[in-house]
Amino acid sequence: MTEGQPTRIVVVGGGFAGFFALRYLQRHLPPGRAELVLVSPTDYLLYSPLLPEVATGVVEARHIAVSLRRALPSVRLVLDRVTSVDLDQRSVTVRPALEDAGDEARTERFDQLVLVPGSVTRRFDIPGVAEQARGLKTLVEAVYLRDHLLHSLDVADAEPDTPEGRARRAELLSVVAVGAGYTGTEFVAQTQRWLRTIEGRWDRTRAEDVRWVLVDVAEAVLPELGPKLGKLALDLLHERGIDVRLGVSVASATDRAVTLTDGTTVPTRTLVWGAGVAASPLVAGLGLPLRRGRLVVDPELSVPGVRGLWAAGDAAAVPDLAAGPGDDGLPDTPPTAQHAQRQGTALGRNIAASLGVGTARPYRHRDLGLVADLGGWDAVAKPLGVPLSGALAKVVTRGYHLYALPAMANRVRVAADWLWQTVLPPESTQLSVVRTEDARLDAAQATGIYDH
Repeated sequence: MTEGQPTRIVVVGGGFAGFFALRYLQRHLPPGRAELVLVSPTDYLLYSPLLPEVATGVVEARHIAVSLRRALPSVRLVLDRVTSVDLDQRSVTVRPALEDAGDEARTERFDQLVLVPGSVTRRFDIPGVAEQARGLKTLVEAVYLRDHLLHSLDVADAEPDTPEGRARRAELLSVVAVGAGYTGTEFVAQTQRWLRTIEGRWDRTRAEDVRWVLVDVAEAVLPELGPKLGKLALDLLHERGIDVRLGVSVASATDRAVTLTDGTTVPTRTLVWGAGVAASPLVAGLGLPLRRGRLVVDPELSVPGVRGLWAAGDAAAVPDLAAGPGDDGLPDTPPTAQHAQRQGTALGRNIAASLGVGTARPYRHRDLGLVADLGGWDAVAKPLGVPLSGALAKVVTRGYHLYALPAMANRVRVAADWLWQTVLPPESTQLSVVRTEDARLDAAQATGIYDH
């Protein structure tokens, strides 16, 4: 930092943690005290909990994308991806986020660095998964899955009634989803319900013709919500004819079938991968201590032993002070949007305190509860520890999403989408705007760009 010059604060990642850290800083730092720079591959904050509703066309994709330029007018936005960090030279290496912008790398220097790159879909070294699986963590993936399902059913509807046609039809009308947590369960439940509302689109195909297989190595559905609500969700899935296989995973995948670890082979051309999340690969190349793949930070969200380095969100191992110590000491906060949002605010407060504005405090937050939308009027929720299901849980779930969306314009648009869905025919238009190769996990989540 040069004497008399503003402190240059570079934030890597425009998700919940980065967004709320910068919003706090721009509101509380005196003019000229700091230069705020955000490096992000997109110009929006994605409200990812509503991605399943984008995949079913209930919510318009842009309505869950909060404009960073509008919400953070005092921040310089750099639409690039950070590929590496040089802590000695106090700089980050960035490359253009868009393919047609060129490949030339450049550096951005910093006085203080905030690492909040978020997470990517967790993968395992399973034959065929990298090529065949599609995730649900970005808008690209959500829009692709919706069009892919519509296209698959359109093609299946036109297949001739021959042995070869029936075999192809079975592949096209089968969906295998991996992960019975929020992503997989909400996607399967909401999409199955959505197809029932638009089945008049096809001449020979009905929603019950679609085979749904949901698998997870865990022994429960939605384990974060506890056994009671997990059992309610499981029973609902069974009532809808969804084949849920617990204690099971994928052994291999091809473009025509998925083989499960229980020995079953499911003919399918749709493999949806939602097997949890892992910290952004960026943090693995720092040479700093990690805990379960996440960057170790102290309760104030600074990285021990490194001057001016902060981290939070899904890529950081943040001690959960509100949970209290367990057998192995303090647990880390779970990688949820709820924690990332509040950690972002805590980051902003503590960074401002390091510049002489306000007082630093350790991060502490007790979960407000978790919610899961299962389509129609079905949902399960646990606000403040109170288990709810059915219509009341649905109201709580949607109310929470509107509360958590950080921009009033987006709240109004999402609420309007929900209103129109109740009074207008369901949307079933296939746009086909995302190429198959762009929806691959590596491409959609840019996991192959790092130097290590």
